[in-house]
Amino acid sequence: MTSTQQAAERRTDEVVLSLRGISKHFGAVAALTDVDLDVPAGHVVAVVGDNGAGKSTLVKILSGVHPPDSGTICFDSKEVSIPTPAAAHRLGIATVFQDLALCENLNVIQNLFLGQEVRPLRLNEVEMETRSWDLLRQLSAKIPSVRVPVASLSGGQRQTVAIARSLLGEPKVIILDEPTAALGVAQTAEVLNLVERLREHGLGVVMISHNMADVQAVADTVAVLRLGRNNGVFPVADVSTEDIIAAITGATDNAVSQRNERSQTRQARDKEGLSS
Repeated sequence: MTSTQQAAERRTDEVVLSLRGISKHFGAVAALTDVDLDVPAGHVVAVVGDNGAGKSTLVKILSGVHPPDSGTICFDSKEVSIPTPAAAHRLGIATVFQDLALCENLNVIQNLFLGQEVRPLRLNEVEMETRSWDLLRQLSAKIPSVRVPVASLSGGQRQTVAIARSLLGEPKVIILDEPTAALGVAQTAEVLNLVERLREHGLGVVMISHNMADVQAVADTVAVLRLGRNNGVFPVADVSTEDIIAAITGATDNAVSQRNERSQTRQARDKEGLSS
């Protein structure tokens, strides 16, 4: 059984990545303060927030670029540290940054295997091409040829190549930093389909996004950051775009707080009715 098949059989309620009390300061600036986050296997967790909310810092901590000042990170129920990007890769956390870090003059195969070429003695181009097509088929990718330069691909196809490259290490969690930024409607739909494929394969997905329509389309849970702190975690099925925006902006008199207040009032009345 392959690692991908094993991942697909993981319990979808199993939390593969858990953060507790994560804080990070840059001098006098508190980028993150006591942030908690849970990423179950086979779930898409969207992390949203305004500029300066701490999203980029959170991504860099998970990808091993910055160490947290305090707090704990648990991966597969074990407390871990992520001192470097290589450590994140070995652990099973892959990150696709917004700039994608692709070499436009190289073809798809060369980009996928750059730095991790298959070469017992010399380059095994046949195996690399076969594995490239296997990865792209897993994602139901729409790329005409793996021999074309990346420069000739659309924005959505480039995102596909970057995501496929991250799967080479057979990760359990993939972090996507603004995967649909600056993409057209058709290309955005293509990338969102990729996110669906990752969930179907049992991977935990952390998607950083400003686009509420994308969040509502593919996320299972929305975690809101505001000024470096948690400001709500909502199941997508139970929250509207207006509720999420209210949490992002910090509005106090919003639908979320009103609904919670009504719920608490009903619970208090039910308890009174049972006790009488």
